[in-house]
Amino acid sequence: MAYDKFNILTSTAVPLPIENVDTDQLIPARFLKATERVGFGDNLFRDWRYNPDNTPKKDFVLNNPVYSGKILVGGKNFGSGSSREHAAWSVYDYGFRCVVSSFFADIFRNNCLNIGVLPVQVSAEFSEKIFAAIFADPNTELEVNLPDQTITLLATGEKETFEISPYKKDNMLNGFDDIDYLQSIKPEIEQFALQLPL
Repeated sequence: MAYDKFNILTSTAVPLPIENVDTDQLIPARFLKATERVGFGDNLFRDWRYNPDNTPKKDFVLNNPVYSGKILVGGKNFGSGSSREHAAWSVYDYGFRCVVSSFFADIFRNNCLNIGVLPVQVSAEFSEKIFAAIFADPNTELEVNLPDQTITLLATGEKETFEISPYKKDNMLNGFDDIDYLQSIKPEIEQFALQLPL
């Protein structure tokens, strides 16, 4: 399933300075019945966002109109826990296109890359600078430049580089998942198949 191409994202950000956010908090298990990547955003952080009577919890950041944007800035060890793809789907479906953290659980990072959410890992020091800037001014913008692999605090110009595999980088630039990539090289695959002995 193709998704939006990712090149350079400039956006305000939503701060969530909580460490060890696991996939069960991202999308509780009771919402895993669907098999399509739609509708999960409504239940992103469901138990943190809503009371048992479905009224919003005013003190949770996603319910605070002061903060908005396509970038979620999380604490260390973001996406730990189970391997459920639905956690990444819920992040994407809510509208986030990038998650920033000082450390990601590997499976969550890969699930994000497979569906068009860019996980940007920064140093703990730069993470603290980002949080401080957002809390000081919710209109603070970040620029995430995938071609250059940099993330910049636009107000100060401070930046860091981030790592991403060349294959995943190319897929994100083109809006490809793994199947889209194979479809894009179908002529080469067919040509190779013709050269194989019968």
